[in-house]
Amino acid sequence: MRFSKGRILCVDDNPDSRDLVRFMLQEDGYDVTCVESGRDALALVENESFDLLILDNWMPGLTGTEVTQLIRRFDQTTPILFYTAAAFEGYKKAALDAGAQAYLVKPVGLDELLDEVQKLSKNPSQSDTVSTANRK
Repeated sequence: MRFSKGRILCVDDNPDSRDLVRFMLQEDGYDVTCVESGRDALALVENESFDLLILDNWMPGLTGTEVTQLIRRFDQTTPILFYTAAAFEGYKKAALDAGAQAYLVKPVGLDELLDEVQKLSKNPSQSDTVSTANRK
């Protein structure tokens, strides 16, 4: 049994995206749980501890931004990374304003995603850090 670098929750309604993120992060040593909806994510986050949350923005029911707002009511410290196809600048601003630390737009290189995950999971106390990868 190998040592886990940390627990990550990946929330994405697209099964291919979930599987890709799970595989890549597990290969790098993370313990990854994946769910397909914001409501499922909220149920887990309210009862379990994660080192990083990876959210899509467009999901049925609740958007990633809405999930972030709800999580920040009871958890202000767990880093949140958006990994989404929602490229409009307004979506990014809303996610960061809601409490996310970084916002990556799909498609992005897997190395870039992994770099962001490593940065955020090592520095969970940096709640005001925004990824420079997507700054304009």
